[in-house]
Amino acid sequence: MKRSLAGRIWPNATAVALALGFVFPVYWMFNTAFKPTGDILSDVPVWFPLHGTFAHFATAVGAPDFWTLAGNSVLVTALAVGLSLLIALCAAFALTRMRFTGRKTTLLVFMVAQMAPWEVMVISIYMIVRDADMLNSLVPLTAFYMLMVLPFTLLTLRGYVAAVPKELEESAMVDGCSRRQAFTKVVFPLLAPGLMATSLFGFITAWNEFPLVLVLNKEPAKGTLPLWLSQFQSQFGDDWGATMAAASIFAVPILVLFLFLQRKAVGGLTSGAVKG
Repeated sequence: MKRSLAGRIWPNATAVALALGFVFPVYWMFNTAFKPTGDILSDVPVWFPLHGTFAHFATAVGAPDFWTLAGNSVLVTALAVGLSLLIALCAAFALTRMRFTGRKTTLLVFMVAQMAPWEVMVISIYMIVRDADMLNSLVPLTAFYMLMVLPFTLLTLRGYVAAVPKELEESAMVDGCSRRQAFTKVVFPLLAPGLMATSLFGFITAWNEFPLVLVLNKEPAKGTLPLWLSQFQSQFGDDWGATMAAASIFAVPILVLFLFLQRKAVGGLTSGAVKG
């Protein structure tokens, strides 16, 4: 039975309204970053600047320690995501394919860790890192970022590993493959959507993290871009164009990665949630 015209219109209208509500702040951020200062300070909003400028971006990237902090962010995020994927992949395979005492308890621990708010543990983490004399170092930052994304990565990949029939591995081993070869040549390629979904989540989490780096890394050259962005306004005062340019630069890697992985990521999250 076909739905009425009104029944088809209101869900689409609601979706469009919500999309505009989410997209408009992002558009205004980029719009302001390209506006000349006169248009930014104008009493009449300039919705579409006729004469864009890159001067604000030049100011942003010319800020002290920008390139150093950008490198720190890329290094810490890449290592945290890579380590979490490696550990979670091995753990997911063990929890799915092997039977051992404490398997269900281990899963429960990871579920609890996923629900735990990291903000309430910042003080204890600071004391641990301070006692280890590792403040202003990227090593503890990388380790804790990895631990932040590990529970979600493990629980998602476990669903993907469970969805791969054991018979595929057994057939590969019958044909002469070792267990490691059966995993790398048969199982691993089937996990690509799940790996993309979890890597995107891990990247966003580690890239955006702010409270931990604020507490652990006080030296200007030892922080990451979220810390730099929070201090940008105090460095440049009321230069809203440069501030929006800095925010745009910070957001670009996430937007590009999401646009590149969106189909696989959405499918990966859905499949990993219902299988296993």
